[in-house]
Amino acid sequence: MGNLEPSQYSIILIIYILILKQVITPANFLYFWRSVIFKDLEINERIRDREIRVIDDNGTQLGIMSSYDASKLADEKNLDLVKISPNANPPVCKIMDYGKYRFDAIKREKDARKNQKATELKEIWLSMTIDKHDLETKAKQAGKFILDGDKVKVSIRMRGRQQAHSDIGVEVMQKFFEILKDIAIQEKNAYREGRSIYMILAPIKTK
Repeated sequence: MGNLEPSQYSIILIIYILILKQVITPANFLYFWRSVIFKDLEINERIRDREIRVIDDNGTQLGIMSSYDASKLADEKNLDLVKISPNANPPVCKIMDYGKYRFDAIKREKDARKNQKATELKEIWLSMTIDKHDLETKAKQAGKFILDGDKVKVSIRMRGRQQAHSDIGVEVMQKFFEILKDIAIQEKNAYREGRSIYMILAPIKTK
């Protein structure tokens, strides 16, 4: 690690702190090392283009200059020169605190993962002879799942001679959906499969 630049040492320290705070785990260290330390790391003296377009740390366009002059400007502010658009002609570089930039990027990624909730398929069992109160209680339970972003599989198991009257089960399903229609859609309408009737409800997508 003797050839690392000062900004890279600061990133290593940041990652160490993140591990201590359990933001990342030691098992993920190699991923972060590769993606954070070595990905697109054209900064400071590593930028050797003859001419580059420079943006300062306040977002002001400084125009086209040599990479040497741009690095000198970054040094004067005790900041880093980072190539943010290598394929532009000329390449675009920005003066910034690279260690803070990477720290913020890791934090944003962590927050995004935390806010991403995998949709689960919950299941609610009804019966063909369920009374109104029990139906409303089951609907209330399903409503909690739906408002939490989950889908709900509604199931009825037909017994004995009930199989000859599956239409009653479908009617129960429809009454169940009517209670929830303000917050849910029928992703799959009530359908029979063997001895059972199923229906899939999903949250209404907000724009």
